[in-house]
Amino acid sequence: MAEVTELSLVQNLLEEKATEKSLSSFSLTLAEELLQTILSPDWLESAAFSQLLFKIQQKNEIKPKLETGISLLLLDAENLKLDVNSELFLASICEYPLQVKIAFANWRNPSIGKQDIELYNRGYQLVHVPEGKNSADAKMIAIGACVLRSYPTVKEILVCSSDGILIHLCNELQNQGLIVYWVRRQGQTLHIENRNTGKLTHYSLAMATEVPSLEKVVEQIQDLIKNEQESINARLNSLVAIASLFQERCDINIKHNPKQPEIEKIIPVLDNSVTESIQEVKKEDFPKVSNGKTLDKLLLKIIQDIQIKSPETKLSVPKLGSELQKITGDSPNSIVKKLKLGSSFTKYLESSPTFTLKASGKEYEVTALLCE
Repeated sequence: MAEVTELSLVQNLLEEKATEKSLSSFSLTLAEELLQTILSPDWLESAAFSQLLFKIQQKNEIKPKLETGISLLLLDAENLKLDVNSELFLASICEYPLQVKIAFANWRNPSIGKQDIELYNRGYQLVHVPEGKNSADAKMIAIGACVLRSYPTVKEILVCSSDGILIHLCNELQNQGLIVYWVRRQGQTLHIENRNTGKLTHYSLAMATEVPSLEKVVEQIQDLIKNEQESINARLNSLVAIASLFQERCDINIKHNPKQPEIEKIIPVLDNSVTESIQEVKKEDFPKVSNGKTLDKLLLKIIQDIQIKSPETKLSVPKLGSELQKITGDSPNSIVKKLKLGSSFTKYLESSPTFTLKASGKEYEVTALLCE
């Protein structure tokens, strides 16, 4: 049985070798055929080969690894208090996301209040220091100087404290190649200094907003002035359009009613105590002033009406000229010059035999000779 078993094993081994030899021969033949097909000119110039080559290049392409970084905030809670809005503003200044926040203080100190609870709820790591002068500053410097060991991806650091001793920490972090912001408080304003560039940014705690620079304030004022000018121009254009429409409508009404009687003008009494109006003077009663006689007639009519209504009224040259202008629509001086009766209305009255002028203070009182 042993010999038979041995013989069987040898036979099986020979068959397996024959099978392997056959498979090897088949594989070799298949590989040769594939190589002939792949290396043929038709295949190398085909679209399928171009697509295959493009996919291989895509898979073998080395993609550059994107540099990632974070920002870190160190807070001396005994020296500076940051609310949520201030913290969000500081985060907006940084180029990298603010992911780590560490606060230092003696949390047993009653003056701290409940800052530890508030800061802890906002994601701060709380570092406790014993009571003592500059104890929080010293711990902050010690941890901050070796912050890259614990957080190797840190690119920017916000050092929040008004104590001047923190300059040493800022310088050390700059020497380590980090972007350092020194955050200090003066009154109701936060001063954020980029220690690498020297740029200063100011934040108003009372208004919860950034304090703009002088240049930005000037730009905002200029924008306000420009907007106001545009608004005024727009309203003026509207008024001009309305006035044009009103004038156009008046012209249309006059053309539509050519026989419409002329508007009568009422000459108001010069004395404020008299409420009645003087006699109405129609334009048809006084035709267009074309010469000196027509002008004298019109002036006499005005003087007579005023004396009838208010005998005690003293009529001055400016008041007489004002009443004349209300009737004619032209200034007295322009009428006199147009008719070539003198250089001014006062000169005309002085030279006219119909009227007399009497000095009354700084003005002249007018009387008509025919009315006496």
